[in-house]
Amino acid sequence: METADAATLTGTVGDRVRPEGSSVLDDAGQALFRLGRIFSKQPMSQVLMGRTGRAVELSRVLVVQAVEAGPEEPGREVTVGMVADRLGIDPSTASRVVAETIAAGYLSRVASAADGRRVHLALTDAGRTLSAQARRYQRGVFEHVTRDWSDQERHAFAGLLTRFVDAVTDTRAMLTTPDTHP
Repeated sequence: METADAATLTGTVGDRVRPEGSSVLDDAGQALFRLGRIFSKQPMSQVLMGRTGRAVELSRVLVVQAVEAGPEEPGREVTVGMVADRLGIDPSTASRVVAETIAAGYLSRVASAADGRRVHLALTDAGRTLSAQARRYQRGVFEHVTRDWSDQERHAFAGLLTRFVDAVTDTRAMLTTPDTHP
């Protein structure tokens, strides 16, 4: 890991002045929370409504993309429990948002090939369309925000961001598993 002298870790950040005693790592933590607030207010539902002709709740997009990711292991099927895990929500909330997503026509319940008493979730044609539109929107936001970056910077950031989110996901899972703490 590279080290930096104090001059590179304090001072200005973009148009802001970094508080005395804080570091670029403090800025990164604050930026992460700002980003969360920004994206929670983004007009994705309006953009997708314009593209699909249907009102779209963000929760439907999240559920559809969780199902589209497929099972974690070959031979497994996507269930409500898996959606709950992927979205970091409790099973009862997952059951409700999955039911709403089914009612909206984006998902269907399909009898399990492995056990006829069980069901798994599958995307409908409308669900595949919604997911494709959401990915185009997400990619467009990324491309617009990084429009002044080199291809190398974009790829490096994309890889690091994905790695960061995977690490956060793994840590969250570890922290919510009984008897497993860092």
